[in-house]
Amino acid sequence: MDDLINPEQVSIYTARAVELLMLYVPRFVLAIVVLLAGLWIISRVVKVMNKGMQRSKMEPTLAHFLQSLVSIGLKALLLISVASMVGIATTSFIAVLAAAGLAVGLALQGSLGNFAGGALILMFRPFKVGDYITAQGVSGTVTEMQIFNTILTTPDNVRIIVPNGALSNGTITNFSAETTRRLDFVFGIDYRDDIARAREVIMSIMADEEKIFNVPEPQVLLSNLGDSAVELTVRAWVYADDYWPLKFELTEKVKAAFDREGIRIPFPQRELHVYQSTG
Repeated sequence: MDDLINPEQVSIYTARAVELLMLYVPRFVLAIVVLLAGLWIISRVVKVMNKGMQRSKMEPTLAHFLQSLVSIGLKALLLISVASMVGIATTSFIAVLAAAGLAVGLALQGSLGNFAGGALILMFRPFKVGDYITAQGVSGTVTEMQIFNTILTTPDNVRIIVPNGALSNGTITNFSAETTRRLDFVFGIDYRDDIARAREVIMSIMADEEKIFNVPEPQVLLSNLGDSAVELTVRAWVYADDYWPLKFELTEKVKAAFDREGIRIPFPQRELHVYQSTG
């Protein structure tokens, strides 16, 4: 048994073990300290970032996503740094992560474009939930703003999902951005009717409507001499919320008033003249 145990080898192994302990234990302890300190610093950074976003009134969806992104990124850098302190080779690990990130980025190119578009929309806020917009050939009320898509609901209660990438790169018409809008009507009257009387009838209706602004003053303008009608353009300013109800209501009131006053609203027609040859 004594022949199997070589005192010199035991001494060498013991010395080697002590050497490794002296080399790696301080590194390991320092790595744990750095890890704990780094996690505390990252939590503080995320909290400060959260307060800053709340003060700037950033969209909660975007704020939460950015906080998670920053937290994950900082923690990944911290773990790589701690592994390097312990003595683990991180070069190959970083290369693998970079290759994986490139592959994922190429595979999710469209989704990343939608994410970038969503971030821009949530950051610059060209519209908000509740606004009525027209974009990408569709119209509807914004019911939800997600990081990848924007959800619209049409007046007839149809749900439309618009990718944020296309939405952020196209033209957006926001009908709810301003508190006031101008109502525009075009009424046609017969060429034989009195233009001044038609104007008085329309202005009387406008004056009786309390929801129409006095400033700017409503206008009734002769805008076109059409093929079968004299066209009067009516302009009146109202609150945006009253736009559609007033548009329908006033159209009906003007038609009823024209009927009472004998003012005709002509329709397209042709006159056919027949000439009989006497020869």
